[in-house]
Amino acid sequence: MYDFDTITDRSGTYAIKWDYAHGDLPMWVADMDFRTAPEVEAAIVERARHGIYGYTDLPDEWRNAYAGWWERRHGLKIDPEWLVFCTGVVPAISSMVRKLTTPAEKVLVQPPVYNVFWNCIENSGRVPLESPLVLKDGRYEMDFEDLDAKLADPQCTLMLLCNPQNPSGRIWTREELAKVGELAAKHGVTVISDEIHCDLCDPGFEYVPFASVSELCRDISVTCVSPTKTFNLAGLNSSAVFAADERLCHKVWRGINTDDVGEPGAFAVPATIAAFEKGEPWLKELCAYIAENKRLLGEFLAANIPEIKLIEGHATYLCWLDIRKLTEDDAAFQKFLRKNAKLFVSAGSAYGAAGKGFLRINMACPKALVKDGLERMRKGAEAWKKGAR
Repeated sequence: MYDFDTITDRSGTYAIKWDYAHGDLPMWVADMDFRTAPEVEAAIVERARHGIYGYTDLPDEWRNAYAGWWERRHGLKIDPEWLVFCTGVVPAISSMVRKLTTPAEKVLVQPPVYNVFWNCIENSGRVPLESPLVLKDGRYEMDFEDLDAKLADPQCTLMLLCNPQNPSGRIWTREELAKVGELAAKHGVTVISDEIHCDLCDPGFEYVPFASVSELCRDISVTCVSPTKTFNLAGLNSSAVFAADERLCHKVWRGINTDDVGEPGAFAVPATIAAFEKGEPWLKELCAYIAENKRLLGEFLAANIPEIKLIEGHATYLCWLDIRKLTEDDAAFQKFLRKNAKLFVSAGSAYGAAGKGFLRINMACPKALVKDGLERMRKGAEAWKKGAR
């Protein structure tokens, strides 16, 4: 029903992904090369036709759209009053780091993980504390013994959880999330759960909201959510956070408003309402299309570049590639691919020292671009193996 095969020319739109690529095939930054759901586009166009784009309030429809989506799709009942608007998940995390911790306190992260987490921590005058994930039998797991020890540090007061995990696409189980909640509560640590990729799961797989696991997990956490990754709306600057605990929710609201990142633009509200109320059929087809792209990637690597292995992950449109049999120097290989194959992917070491020897690649594009990118990777790997530098 929906067209994901047509290649849309994004030149002239100031798109970071393509303008920054300078002629390379960009498969790096996390936005999609698909037009958003027609129902969302129609809502934006209708709002644009009005011609006046003044200050925008948050109606009940906005809150109810979020609450309805999470209950319908993910089985989590959200009180609409818990929801706090923010211009983005990153501004929200930065604000919460500043509001929920004091300078020089430690914030736990689990690398390899979204690289901007470090910016949110360090730019706020806090200290990252790492509890690296463990790659076991081709997929990532949490090291709960290490996590327990790190959370026990009295200087550690906050944990950033990536659920589902970026860059690996790992969907954490209910049991794993319950253990995180137990350890965090044991040591008096608040959990911020970044769940921006939650709707982008392969058919047959479903993510578990951290706040849905138990009352304990719900009460010690703040969850970051948004339609932007799901519906390719990052440029609209629209997200929300929610916390069930009244005092925690108030602190988060005060921080976001103190930092002046709590006011929606004119298009954020109608786009969000349309996405959550009308976008489900489009999303179902999108997830199936992306899963097929990821399947093509895995099969192509196994048949043509066996030195590169696709790490198991069933969420997000981002794929995590183990290139250590080809080279440990992911940064050098990433630059080599860009220079010699005109393929722009992300170096794994950008996601922490635990990402050394890996690459991240974006599969959210028409199949013609996927096949082009895979062929470029094959040629680049062959040239690398022959010693060309």
